[in-house]
Amino acid sequence: MPELPEVQTTVNGINRRVRGLKIIDVWTDYDSAFHARKNNIKNKDYFRKVFRPNVLGNKILNAKRRAKNILINISGNHTVLIHLKMTGHLLFGKYRKITDNKPFGKLRASNTTNKNRKEKWETMEKGPLRDPYNQYIHLVFTLSNRKHLVLSDVRKFAKVLLLKTSEIADSPDVKTIGPEPLDNKFSKNVIESRLMKKPRAKIKTALMDQALIAGIGNIYSDEILWLAGVGPERKVELVKDTEWDKIYKATKTILKAGIKMGGDSLSDYRNLEGKKGSYQNFHKAYQQTGKTCSKRDCRGIIKRIRIGGRSGHFCPKHQK
Repeated sequence: MPELPEVQTTVNGINRRVRGLKIIDVWTDYDSAFHARKNNIKNKDYFRKVFRPNVLGNKILNAKRRAKNILINISGNHTVLIHLKMTGHLLFGKYRKITDNKPFGKLRASNTTNKNRKEKWETMEKGPLRDPYNQYIHLVFTLSNRKHLVLSDVRKFAKVLLLKTSEIADSPDVKTIGPEPLDNKFSKNVIESRLMKKPRAKIKTALMDQALIAGIGNIYSDEILWLAGVGPERKVELVKDTEWDKIYKATKTILKAGIKMGGDSLSDYRNLEGKKGSYQNFHKAYQQTGKTCSKRDCRGIIKRIRIGGRSGHFCPKHQK
């Protein structure tokens, strides 16, 4: 799942490439019976009656991030909230809609009717947008420069809905989120007091709890704890004062590095241009199982364990 650095990279791209453009059309093929009567675009009625009429004709003012949520502010006091979930990422470029004439299931081509044909979108540009991970287009904003902001989402888990900009802070998707770790007011005392709300929790699990701290997930929690020298299974209440300072500093360092490197593309994350980030080339703990720890004079071997149903990677020699 894209974490704070990947989402911030996407937000930076929107502000650089899309800000000031007007939305002249919007299309989606999301449609799920599970989401019937829910306030997101997987409910076709919501998309048709609420989302589409309230975004058409409005200008993209800017984009912001709250935890792992992308908030695209548009004119008319509306904000498009996008949570990329497991496999989503936004792309910007020139696209065209085509009809897929391939028959579904065991239908024979001779029996394929217009109803069986599926609309889909493909890029008209060469380069990174043709990456296979960028081909699963399920939401398209057509913009006033005749280019498109699209959502590629191979597993179709992403969440998209519309909020009143003035009411974002009270939205159920935002109001329970903890403080932002890159905010100027974020300090050692803040991270300690927030995580101590769950003193019996394991430190890795607590770091990933969005109600405690915003934006940190599986990748960056491993990297933060590796740099801080704290074991992922340590209970929060057993973290020492000097270690809180290390965790605080490591959180700032790791997340800033992730943003500087354009995010982590070990899986399928891509930036707005369809390009990979590079943080995956600098992992010290995450997915480094069996490798020698790169901390100076350590020589431990990175180990993988299960913590709260998630994988955790750490060095058992210098992380206690």
